[in-house]
Amino acid sequence: MDLNNRLFELRTYTAFDGKLDDLLSRFENYTIHLFEKHGMKIEGFWIPVENQEQKLVYLLSYPSAEAREESWEKFQNDPEWIAARDASNLNGDILANKESVYLKATDFSPLK
Repeated sequence: MDLNNRLFELRTYTAFDGKLDDLLSRFENYTIHLFEKHGMKIEGFWIPVENQEQKLVYLLSYPSAEAREESWEKFQNDPEWIAARDASNLNGDILANKESVYLKATDFSPLK
């Protein structure tokens, strides 16, 4: 992997009110495994200390932008993901909003 081309993706998900635990459960029980299956490197997950907005923040990395696109396409079309997503949304959607920011490490960053 050429670390100079490594792409980071900072994603912020906002759950509907009262649905953050459902979102966290879906990640813990399904999404993490599927991310790994499809070549997404998990750098970490966080929730804000004061989290009235019901947010989950996480960072993924990929060898390149092309690898990111390929991984997400495979993930979104994976029957296991589709079943998990649909099951977690049976009582209404749990995800109100999602934001994504693509990042490139600086030369002096310890995480490259």
